[in-house]
Amino acid sequence: MSVSLDGLFAGPDGDLGWQLISEELHSFFNQHLAGMGAFLEGRMTYELMASHWPTADEDPDNPQPVKEFARIWREMPKIVYSRTLEHAGWNTTIVRDVAVEEVEALKAAPGGDLVIGGGDLDATFLRLGLVDELWLYVHPVVLGRGRPLFPAGLPLQLELVATRAFANGVVLLCYRSATG
Repeated sequence: MSVSLDGLFAGPDGDLGWQLISEELHSFFNQHLAGMGAFLEGRMTYELMASHWPTADEDPDNPQPVKEFARIWREMPKIVYSRTLEHAGWNTTIVRDVAVEEVEALKAAPGGDLVIGGGDLDATFLRLGLVDELWLYVHPVVLGRGRPLFPAGLPLQLELVATRAFANGVVLLCYRSATG
């Protein structure tokens, strides 16, 4: 999850344009995400992704890491948690509610780790204790207002297990749940 220095994952009106995604960072995302078992997304994240990634590799002006991610996204199994979405393409299954037992079964299945995308879905998974690791990409930007990454009143104990700095000033902080 990308986050500003002041702990926001989206600016006002859901703005994500503040994120500093360099080719180096995008290549790192691709390398990490290509080995995942599935993307778990909320409806808004899925619709945002589906509006861009299915054909992003067809644009000759897009850099190679963008083209690579388009293929990764299309081919990756996706589960979209939504009570309203009726249809989804690109290797996607729609699930109406987060069921702890079903998520635990997904986590135990072979095929790679699961990636959660979407602020509301992230909060739900955190509240239910379903997150084993947090990969936070901290951007050197202060937004001042927007949507916070962590829901208010949710205590978390985390153990820092890895860091990495990128040339554009983004720093990856990888935490493991210290309570699970």
